[in-house]
Amino acid sequence: MPEHDPLRIVDVRAYPTSVPVRDGVTLGIGRAVKRDCVIVKVTTEQGLVGWGEAHHGRCPGAIGQLLNTTIRQLACGMSAADVVGVWSRLYQRQLASHGMGTAAALAISGLDQALWDIRGKAVGWPLYRLLGGTRRAIPAYAGGISLGFQEPGALAEEAAALRGQGYRALKLRVGDTPARDIARLAAVRRALGDTVEIMVDANVGYTPADVRAVAPALAEHRVLWLEEPFAPHDHRSYRDAAACLGVPLAAGENHYTRYEFNRLIEDGAVGILQPDLSKAGGITEALRIAALASAWKLPICPHTSASGLNMAASLHLLSAIDSGGYFEADVARENLFRDALTTRVDGLDAEGKVHAPEAPGLGVQVDEDFLAAHPVIDGPAYV
Repeated sequence: MPEHDPLRIVDVRAYPTSVPVRDGVTLGIGRAVKRDCVIVKVTTEQGLVGWGEAHHGRCPGAIGQLLNTTIRQLACGMSAADVVGVWSRLYQRQLASHGMGTAAALAISGLDQALWDIRGKAVGWPLYRLLGGTRRAIPAYAGGISLGFQEPGALAEEAAALRGQGYRALKLRVGDTPARDIARLAAVRRALGDTVEIMVDANVGYTPADVRAVAPALAEHRVLWLEEPFAPHDHRSYRDAAACLGVPLAAGENHYTRYEFNRLIEDGAVGILQPDLSKAGGITEALRIAALASAWKLPICPHTSASGLNMAASLHLLSAIDSGGYFEADVARENLFRDALTTRVDGLDAEGKVHAPEAPGLGVQVDEDFLAAHPVIDGPAYV
């Protein structure tokens, strides 16, 4: 690569950041007390700046440190246009052997998003166009840290309010107890009838016995999918659950790179794939995962978190692949990363659908003053 390449990477900077949550939603993994995020800024020789989001992995300071040291040293000097080459170098030098495993995948994801943001800005195109797509209307469901473990009546009221906002699909949280989960599901279905599609997410809070207990109710109330009942490495339980459940299983937000998705697909238990572009290896790797999914006729419904950067990346991907499904819209009452750190990208149209941003690259603006004002808060995000 010539030294004068205007897209040569001259700096990589990670900003781990946290905000407290005042009225935390309770999920299968606990009650939310804060939100974390890691924002990645890449600067080129020409002065173009790209932004990306690396998932915090519940250790935002560690992910930021990895990016600001090892990942920065490996990426600087390469061309931001060479997304495959950068990805391969980071994989070989950090993730494939003796790396930090999950942490490396998260860090690579944020850097990769920023490189694609630069590529789009360099040619003046929104990312979906650079990826070969068009500006599609993408069905959205109400998700994020919301619709948690409330009394059935209160949950039905929250769901009805979201339906009033235009959402035609929503995701309830399960993983409490089978009886309480069924009561909440039944209350929402009674309140809203067939006006919405319903998904449920256990946040790895179920046992195989729990799945057997809720299976009849999930079928009765026409649930679209049961998401992550078990930890991602519990392959046996996923296989057993698929044999008895009667509704599709969804998973993938905690699977990393095409190699783990290859195992997930070949096992044959999961029917909806949910890569998170801030976790699974970024946009470059998500395209490879989507190609695998297309060959197996499996839909891609990305998991999104937590800022407008990852949300926009997901919308651009869904606009450019032939296996795209739902977009997960974050309807959490509190999310400053969505509302203040970045510009919002998830506005619904009259049909309950969303569109990718039109501005070049990811099409998202980042408030750097916000990052300076919100340093990392140490400790667990859920208690």
